[in-house]
Amino acid sequence: MPCIEENYDVVVVGAGHAGCEAALACARLGLETIVFTVSVESIALMPCNPNIGGSSKGHLVREIDALGGEMGKNIDKTFIQSKMLNVSKGPAVHSLRAQADKAEYSRAMRMTMENTEHLTIRQAEVCKLIVEDGVIKGVKNFSGATYYSKAVVLCTGTYLKARCLYGEVINYTGPNGLQPANHLTDSLKENGVEIFRFKTGTPARIDKRSIDFSKMQEQKGDERVVPFSFTTNPEDVQIKQESCWLTYTNLKTHEIIKNNLDRSPIYAGIIEGTGPRYCPSIEDKVVKFADKERHQVFIEPEGKYTNEMYIGGMSSSLPEDVQYEMYRTVPGLEHAKIVKNAYAIEYDCINPRQLNPTLEFKKIKGLFSGGQFNGSSGYEEAASQGLVAGINAAMSVLGKEPLVLDRSESYIGVLIDDLVTKENKEPYRMMTSRAEYRLLLRQDNADLRLSKKGYAIGLISQERYDWVVEKERLIQEEVERVEHVNIGANAKTQKVLEEHGSTPLKNGTTLAELIRRPELNYEDLAEIDPQRPQLAYDVVEQVNIHIKYDGYIKRQMKQVKEFKKLENKKLPEHFDYEQVKSLRIEAKQKLNLYQPVSVGQASRISGVSPADISVLLVYLEQMHHQKKEK
Repeated sequence: MPCIEENYDVVVVGAGHAGCEAALACARLGLETIVFTVSVESIALMPCNPNIGGSSKGHLVREIDALGGEMGKNIDKTFIQSKMLNVSKGPAVHSLRAQADKAEYSRAMRMTMENTEHLTIRQAEVCKLIVEDGVIKGVKNFSGATYYSKAVVLCTGTYLKARCLYGEVINYTGPNGLQPANHLTDSLKENGVEIFRFKTGTPARIDKRSIDFSKMQEQKGDERVVPFSFTTNPEDVQIKQESCWLTYTNLKTHEIIKNNLDRSPIYAGIIEGTGPRYCPSIEDKVVKFADKERHQVFIEPEGKYTNEMYIGGMSSSLPEDVQYEMYRTVPGLEHAKIVKNAYAIEYDCINPRQLNPTLEFKKIKGLFSGGQFNGSSGYEEAASQGLVAGINAAMSVLGKEPLVLDRSESYIGVLIDDLVTKENKEPYRMMTSRAEYRLLLRQDNADLRLSKKGYAIGLISQERYDWVVEKERLIQEEVERVEHVNIGANAKTQKVLEEHGSTPLKNGTTLAELIRRPELNYEDLAEIDPQRPQLAYDVVEQVNIHIKYDGYIKRQMKQVKEFKKLENKKLPEHFDYEQVKSLRIEAKQKLNLYQPVSVGQASRISGVSPADISVLLVYLEQMHHQKKEK
């Protein structure tokens, strides 16, 4: 039978958060791109929590935006509540989090994609990879149609051989009852790709009309909203916000759960996949934290035009009758009516150590991978990888240098490095504690760190690039000026210090030294700084942080310099480490397995010791001398 055959530069499989970023990046770089989805209704779908950002995840969204991605812009258009988290702590851990209108978020992203030049959206299930001599040539879909391409990006999310479970009920569907993708796994295995089986879960959705909010604590958004995207006008996001609500489980809730653990597919052994440690089900919480009398439950709206409320903190795979009994013990949920049951979802994903830091498969040239398919969890982690995979797919087609972000440059670099160098036995979740240089990798300076890279790639406009360069100049000039402004111990100064609860001066000092006092900041001292220029808020923010944390920042920059030395020592491709006789057996095995691209990457592989790294450095030096002599 005749079948359709078409040619594209790039094929993207999946249109979730990873697939959207990958497809948009390729199309915006001028490449003819087609993105496949099992349903156009699932484009940028948010099947679990109704929010974008959060601790460390907000950093990822800002970095996506700084590189030219779409997630930050899209949530700015569709959020219903916004909060800056961890404001009582230092700027390194400040993180933006916004409640999304789920339907609007998906609709807005779909509209962006539908109106992007060079981008074609196709509803179809991809079932086969076309690989010839270790090079990707395209894909086939279930109908037999063939789509030839120069690169393919896999962003299948949680759809591969997906099944949803609660109690004794097993539905062979993807998230939200959508069609699963049942055929691509076999093609991956045929091409030597190692597959993992992971699982995640989601709580019930409850009818807002059945909730008694008077028994809960209201959680409002920030008075002054900060946008995610560096291109969004802050005045455009000052909207009337929806409220969220806080309540708690109790001993009765926990008793019901314990009495029915044998009916949970997780504890009954029906679920094969490994779940995320840092986003446990309520069953896991009750079992693993048996000493806790209560757990937080956040009631969050799914959108402005729906009565569905998300029950954050109570994901479950318990049977339907137990879910009703359990939820109704929570204050305010005594008469809860479930709209959608909580469920666990199992799916196929890959072992990410099969990938290079570019997110290209080591053994299949031109095949890239991003998102939950790489063994991660979360919308933000997915979008980050999708953007990098899409950029590098485009770079490979265009014959340009790939984008590789290291741990000292971005949270995205930390995320990808952890995926490709560590043993990942469960869905990976980003956390600020994973970033060694987090004082340098703040969400507020993501544009300064990454926009030049986005510009070099071609995803950041000239106008935006010029502003980043100008912003850098303004920050540097103002920091230098403030360091040299002398402040005398006069009456005006003493009055300002007294107003802010700060110790009076005995002798003169610099303005910078006053800013470094914990109780003071740059803006507090405007009254005693008459020569101060008019600066934009984001410039002022950077000036304050640079001065206040100057010593810590310099210390981390020194650490980064040492880190870069090892990162810049490249290792040969497809190298047999058995040749390095002085290496321990375990190190040889691990290095042969992972094939690290640099000594720095090798140093982060479990089972490779500092002594092994010293041996490697000596070996590389010897190789270098031998080449010179030849």
